[in-house]
Amino acid sequence: MVSSQSSPLLWRNITLFDGLEQFPEPMAVLVEHGLVAGLWLESEFDPSQASGAKEAASGGVMTPGLVDCHTHLVYAGDRAGEFEQRLEGVSYETIARNGGGILSSVRATRAASEDELIAASLPRLDALLADGVTTLEIKSGYGLTVADELKMLRVARRLGELRPVRVLTTLLGAHALPLEYTGRADDYVSLVCDEMIPAAAHERLADAVDVFCEGIAFSPAQCERVFQAAQRHGLAIKAHAEQLSNLGGSALAARYGALSADHIEYLDEAGVRAMAEPGTVAVLLPGAFHVLRETQLPPIDLLRQYGVPMAVASDANPGTSPICMPTLMANLACTLFRLTPREALAGMTAHGARALGLPHLGRIAVGAPADLCLWDIRQPAELAYAVQAGRLRQRVFNGVVTHAR
Repeated sequence: MVSSQSSPLLWRNITLFDGLEQFPEPMAVLVEHGLVAGLWLESEFDPSQASGAKEAASGGVMTPGLVDCHTHLVYAGDRAGEFEQRLEGVSYETIARNGGGILSSVRATRAASEDELIAASLPRLDALLADGVTTLEIKSGYGLTVADELKMLRVARRLGELRPVRVLTTLLGAHALPLEYTGRADDYVSLVCDEMIPAAAHERLADAVDVFCEGIAFSPAQCERVFQAAQRHGLAIKAHAEQLSNLGGSALAARYGALSADHIEYLDEAGVRAMAEPGTVAVLLPGAFHVLRETQLPPIDLLRQYGVPMAVASDANPGTSPICMPTLMANLACTLFRLTPREALAGMTAHGARALGLPHLGRIAVGAPADLCLWDIRQPAELAYAVQAGRLRQRVFNGVVTHAR
């Protein structure tokens, strides 16, 4: 159910999590002109302060709209066969080196038209929205040619036009080495830097540039070339780093002012310290950790010690996290990585927004965009505690109720 906002909207007797903390008392929340226009303690609220407002709901838990700051939502095909292989004992690295993994998705995505990619991606996007997402990032990375990477980015932009959601796009041309460049990784990096990034910037298709800094992907020196090209074209920087080994990719990205370093299971103290200085966000991806049955935990205590903000994201992708349920990620972040429920929810709201360079989102504060979720639960911790679909009572995007039951 979708409704337009013809008058101010008022929520009463709300348990409020503002993106960082839970308010200790029930609250009243007023939305007007797409913004949070008022916050009051319920005990002190005077109805005259919201004259003319329509009461949208009473009771329940309100959070900011969820921010999924790391997804690979646009792709064709599936990799269920590789899931089976891994359960039979074949490692992710072996599958990748034998032409599977990312390259399997590349073949299917190259063969798909934009309309076919839209049709394949919309059900995944709808699943995210039904679980409270109002802002997400979508990466390319399954095209690995200029034309196919731009095709993926165009599809991502179109998804944001087809649904009430804010989509940011990230060019991940340096995701894997395509087969046609076998043995010529430096030449492929030149293609990314000299053709792919300029084209994406010229067509305004990308908000950021990402790299996969790993032994099975690209070296720190090659990633640095990509970062430099992104800077030349005014695009933000992100990195897949320290997922399978410690190559120093997170520290390198931080030196270039990266918005985030993602995965980071093998991150060491020097890398954490490097990220703390510019405020680079650590994006935790427990879905991939879970699916790959990893055992190397991210350095959560070090991230806390150095004050590095921790985001939590779905990493929704065909191979290592085919999961489109953000609240499950909150649960996994707690059970696998030992985050507190408050940290997990902050990671999917305020810190997730910060990882996208949007610090004004992911918060409930007067003057903030009214991206809100109202949940049929009694306390915010329940979102991380239980794995249960159907708890979203209302989803509000830019002040408009786009989902209600």
